[in-house]
This record gives sequence, structure tokens and C-alpha cells, in this order.
Amino acid sequence: MPRPKKWRRVACVPKVKVFGPLDGSDSGFVMMDVEEFESIRLMDLEGLDQTECAEKMGVARTTFQRIYKEAKKKLADAVVNGKVLKIEGGNYTLHEGERKSIENCRGCGRHGYGNGHGWK
Repeated sequence: MPRPKKWRRVACVPKVKVFGPLDGSDSGFVMMDVEEFESIRLMDLEGLDQTECAEKMGVARTTFQRIYKEAKKKLADAVVNGKVLKIEGGNYTLHEGERKSIENCRGCGRHGYGNGHGWK
């Protein structure tokens, strides 16, 4: 029996959860977890290194590296192949230390705890 997944800390959930081509083409879709979205936000938008990102998310650096690699692959698939990118689900919880700055978080939407079955 596999180990249960650890909850990953995220600062916010995205306000916009669906991205896609504007030409109306239907090439399928790609699903991205909220923690994968958070890895892109921390590395590419905030400019943190992998160790800092892992600490913020409460995971090992190697775990963060795996999450980030998968997120980049999904993002590339959506952009290169013209697929719709949907961000939802995953094993995450909002990081209490980030709550005060959440209102200033770009891309932030609803706040609460999530496991893919609705956000508070």
C-alpha cells in the first residue's frame, strides 16, 4: 500500500483556473494541480530557488523539483499543442504564514483548504 501524499502548502489558489487558445480550436485539455501552479508561481514569478520554494511548500527539495518538472511539462504541452489548461485539485492547504499577504497575491482567488472537491 503506497504512502499517503503529504499536504503541500500554497499561498493562494488561482483566480483564473482555465486558460486556452483563443481561436476556438479543440485540441484537448491538460489538468494541472494547484501545487503545480504554486511551483510555477514561486520559481518563475517570485524568482525563488528550489530550496526556498520547497521550504515554502513544506516539502523536500527533490519533491519540489518533481512537482515543478511536471508543471513545466503540462504548461509546455498546453502552449505548444494548443490545449486548454485547467488548474484544479491536488493535495494542498493554505499556508498560515502567507494569509496576511494573500490579498496582495497576484492571481489569487478563493481561500481555504482544498483537495479538488471545492474551495472555501
